[in-house]
Amino acid sequence: MSEEKLYAVKNDEGEWLDQDRIFGQGAWAKPNKDEAELKAKVYGGHVVALVEEPEKVVLTKEQAVIVGRAHDFYLPARYISGSSGEDEELLINAYVNGYTVAKEKKYLLPMDGTLEENDDNDNFQLYAYCYKGRWLADEVETDPSYKHHTVTQKELETAPAWVNAIKPLEVTDDEQ
Repeated sequence: MSEEKLYAVKNDEGEWLDQDRIFGQGAWAKPNKDEAELKAKVYGGHVVALVEEPEKVVLTKEQAVIVGRAHDFYLPARYISGSSGEDEELLINAYVNGYTVAKEKKYLLPMDGTLEENDDNDNFQLYAYCYKGRWLADEVETDPSYKHHTVTQKELETAPAWVNAIKPLEVTDDEQ
């Protein structure tokens, strides 16, 4: 984020002074505060400092819960400090500047050697997936428009050996 500011003149009706020295929809903004103060004095209105909006912090779901709860807490910084561990500075920045939650990566687990090609152009592949903590394999049409079973990184971390032997393919939102 840049530390430079731009200054503009705004009147009491919320209109901005433009470069033709008329209050209306357009805004005249310059980095010289003294020039803006002079124009405010001559044409009426007051000086407004324009600053860039800071970038939002990207958080995990768990971190977002902490920041969300901090907004409801009497002393938000104390809540974050007591709940965040090593992420304290990141979470304070998220509290002040706003945040977005990172999307969890998802994967397909196609099982090698299980592709079946049929004469009527319907092809099927076995995919592994997790359902309520149990790992299963299911035959799925290879047509890309068909919705496949996806798994998360967290599920893969607790998967049995036969699942870990499968090479995961990361999928994007438009592929799910």
